[in-house]
Amino acid sequence: MFSYRHGFHAGNHADVLKHCIWLHVLDHFVAKDTGFLCVDTHAGAGLYDLSGKWANTRSEYLDGIARIWDLTDVPPMVNRYLQSIRDINEGGELTIYPGSPWLAMQCLRSQDRLRLFELLGAEAEVLQQNFKQQRRLPPRAVKLEMRDGFAGLKSVLPPPTRRAVILIDPAYENKQDYREVVQAIKDALLRFATGCYLVWYPRVNRLQVDQMAKQLQNLPGIEWLQADLVVKQSPQDQHGLYGSGMVVINPPYTLKAQLETTLPWLSDVLAQDDHAQWRLRQGKSAR
Repeated sequence: MFSYRHGFHAGNHADVLKHCIWLHVLDHFVAKDTGFLCVDTHAGAGLYDLSGKWANTRSEYLDGIARIWDLTDVPPMVNRYLQSIRDINEGGELTIYPGSPWLAMQCLRSQDRLRLFELLGAEAEVLQQNFKQQRRLPPRAVKLEMRDGFAGLKSVLPPPTRRAVILIDPAYENKQDYREVVQAIKDALLRFATGCYLVWYPRVNRLQVDQMAKQLQNLPGIEWLQADLVVKQSPQDQHGLYGSGMVVINPPYTLKAQLETTLPWLSDVLAQDDHAQWRLRQGKSAR
């Protein structure tokens, strides 16, 4: 269903939603002076050339970031997202798309720590080379490992500062990923119950998608926020991405209000047919 190579999908509608939320959460954490741990369990290559072979195999960015690139009258969350993309694209032309680890690096400070995991050797090598270019953070603040992110997460929790943001966004090529995500969150909450965990998932015709979201929401003693963005009619078979979503566990109190403005706007602007829609839910589970 998906190629694991992140470049195929760089800048698509799912990235727009994921990265708008990602940046908002990171901004919330940097608002306090105390440092925090930032973890990306499936980091990818970090930077993607939108004029290159991988991005133009499907040109998914044309129905994502490219649709909003030149817009100025946008919701605050989208404006923040666009500014981060523009910061690394000189001259106003959209040529480079930053992935989640690069966006995090742009936000973090010297007192923060960034831990990146990527299992695929080719992606991990490119990620390493890309991060050699960055001069914003001291070398001690960033650590990259070529290993399974689910296992790697266990090794970094709890953080010394007792503050952490964790992004979990596997490719879901294997149906086992859905079960692994739930187990990873269960294990992580035992180690560090107050962390902010962001789980991205694809909207595809698989029962496991909603099953995973429900299992996450039913984990004991958590607050959660779920955001879904559908951009077109779902296909009749199991193939094809028609939307995406995120479950945020222990979300910032500011996130819901921002999404109430952002989601309907994205649904209108990124719609590929008249089946586009959005949904925002929140809840709290019993201990």
